[in-house]
Amino acid sequence: MALRDSLANYFGFEEHGTTLQTEVLAGITTFLTMSYIVVVNPSILADNPEIPIQDGISVPGYSYPEVVSMLAVVTIIAAATATLIMALYANRPFAQAPGLGLNAFFAFTVVGSLGISWQTALAAVVVEGIVFIILTAVGAREYVIRVFPEPVKFAVGTGIGLFLAIIGLQAMGIVVDDPETLVQLGGVASDPVAIVSVVGLLFTFALYARGIRGSVVVGIVATTLLGWGVATAGLVSGEAADALVAGGASTTYDITPLAGAFISGLADIEAFTFALVVFTFFFVDFFDTAGTLTGVAQIAGFLDDEGNLPDIDKPLMADAVGTTIGGMLGTSTVTTYVESASGVEEGGRTGMTALVVALLFLASLAVVPLAAAIPLYASHIALVVIGVVMLSNVVDIAWDDLSYAIPAGMTILVMPLTYSIATGIAAGIITFPIVKAARGEWSDVRPGHWVLAGAFVLYYVVRTNTLAA
Repeated sequence: MALRDSLANYFGFEEHGTTLQTEVLAGITTFLTMSYIVVVNPSILADNPEIPIQDGISVPGYSYPEVVSMLAVVTIIAAATATLIMALYANRPFAQAPGLGLNAFFAFTVVGSLGISWQTALAAVVVEGIVFIILTAVGAREYVIRVFPEPVKFAVGTGIGLFLAIIGLQAMGIVVDDPETLVQLGGVASDPVAIVSVVGLLFTFALYARGIRGSVVVGIVATTLLGWGVATAGLVSGEAADALVAGGASTTYDITPLAGAFISGLADIEAFTFALVVFTFFFVDFFDTAGTLTGVAQIAGFLDDEGNLPDIDKPLMADAVGTTIGGMLGTSTVTTYVESASGVEEGGRTGMTALVVALLFLASLAVVPLAAAIPLYASHIALVVIGVVMLSNVVDIAWDDLSYAIPAGMTILVMPLTYSIATGIAAGIITFPIVKAARGEWSDVRPGHWVLAGAFVLYYVVRTNTLAA
């Protein structure tokens, strides 16, 4: 009873019209809806030999399954730590973990395309987090927001959704390479991996549409079991059977090769490229977090008459500190999860909800071996499901205004087609001032817009010439 009273007083249950029982239920709900990240984040960040362009994290002397389990531990610790800060410092029902999209940018663009070492990529995450902390501490949020074109901000979520979806569909064998058309439909009637993936994806969509808690996790596990069942029953054999049971049970809880690895990454930095990576991490993290906080806060009834979240600097600071700690531990950018809305809809109104999420993440350390045993095609179901959900952001764009539609459209199209979040953002930022100027709407263009556009143009000119040489 004393503990219940202490928690009620600390988190302000009476003030927020909630109870301990409600907060615990809300925390469990939020955790179930976002717990897929424990499996998905490692599968994206680890250097997977099956995907040539995914040159993510690899550790000499450790197998792929061991690196996956190592990253699962780091994912859990980073999520638990960041969410705990949100609970105890910001007293908000928002949960945090390494973000989808940002982890894909880390593995596919920064390490895979730009050729930057994963240690240096982690250093960029840490630097981004520190910049976020400083800007939040000095109250510069409003100034940062003004620098970025509004249509690009609204389009990033949709572009990332498409980017995630195509990564997931490729891993599942539903979309495959084609020398003439670039991509085509995979062997959904002949390839066992594609067939199992389609069944698993449709099953997961059905669960998600029904509002089943933990539907993505259930879908991933069910697809894994289906694949193992098909192979074990002898319905397929040889390489087809091996593809269905891809994954291993090799597990390690030792995260020392990752923790602190960012320090060595600071020794080999090409200034302009490193600055671009930091900028992109910061851009996506900052606006994704601000948008998520506002959206979830609206559901919770936290917004004031002007549509602002009071004391937003506190959850922003929790997010920034979480990102910094995550990078130091060895994972990509930590961000606030929109899945927090599921807990808010269950009545969660205080940091107690986040505290429950943090504790459940720590408890999930027991299932780390599962992360190493999940095949790629099963784990990437989450990318397609979440990617489709993220497409809803497109309705916020003023498509009837060409000065918005063109930059937003370029951001959305270029991002998945170039396999680069950074390039998509660049396309939108470069296009925005040009279109505005062409329409004579000079008052809408700030000097910062031209500076950002010029910086991106300079970067791609220099990079193209460097690659050509």
